[in-house]
Amino acid sequence: MPCHIPSTHRFPPAMGEALQERRGAALLPRTCCSHRRVASSHAELGCCKMTLRTTPAASVTQAFFCLLLCVPWGSSCPPSCQCTERAGAKAVLCSARHLEEIPKDIPRDAVFLKLDANSITRIPSNAFRHLSHLEELDLSRNAIEKIDRAAFKGVAAGLRTLDLSSNRIRSIPKEALLALNAKLRLANNPWHCECALQEVLWEVRLDPDSVQDITCHTAPREEYVGKPLLQVLDAGVNFCSVRQRTTDVAMFITMFGWFTMVIVYVICYVRHNREDTCRHVDYLRSLPNTQSHTETTSTAL
Repeated sequence: MPCHIPSTHRFPPAMGEALQERRGAALLPRTCCSHRRVASSHAELGCCKMTLRTTPAASVTQAFFCLLLCVPWGSSCPPSCQCTERAGAKAVLCSARHLEEIPKDIPRDAVFLKLDANSITRIPSNAFRHLSHLEELDLSRNAIEKIDRAAFKGVAAGLRTLDLSSNRIRSIPKEALLALNAKLRLANNPWHCECALQEVLWEVRLDPDSVQDITCHTAPREEYVGKPLLQVLDAGVNFCSVRQRTTDVAMFITMFGWFTMVIVYVICYVRHNREDTCRHVDYLRSLPNTQSHTETTSTAL
């Protein structure tokens, strides 16, 4: 807020005339924004009360310090979130705020970001690209169903913890997690156990405390449904080999179909040619008989 002179303060007329004659005179602060009060997530500045100083050097110095204290140097928070300091780093708390999408104006210097217990359904590409200092990201207890391939682009290097537990995720692109070094929590999602999920688990770092809660909600075989994925894999099941066998069977059926079509075509072609050949032979056989009949007729005449 701009600095102002209290309305109750009045200057004598002589002092007012002296102020008009002096070019260097200035109104300067006596107490300038000694503290900031935080209401919700926005920093609100207190007012600066001004009084007269007759020394120009002191006036300039105090004005400079007032400016430093009154200007908000920190980045602002989203309206529905709260910004705090945690271990000397900025934490942005947006838990249980009925959010349906990831806020656009998250401070760039955020280190801890909590978006849990909301109604977020999708993580779009480059959702956190500007958060290069982010180390912990909590997206648990949402309604996330879709994660884009470039969802975590820009935060891969420094991210240490990523919580995606208790959502509605059935599958996740391997490309979305390949560049991450973060410890992942993927528990309590309706996973479809298949080769793609198995490949993801081979590539990422899972939180050992939550790995047992990654269960198969659906699977190629009914016997795997409801079982922890780790237990199924430990039993020797390889979903990727199942997919390979399925592909091989499909290829075999396709090749067999083509082969059958070729055989049928050859049979039809041979039959058609045999019929044409028979008709041609019959025609040729009829030619000598006609010639003999002509010669007999000529002799009779």
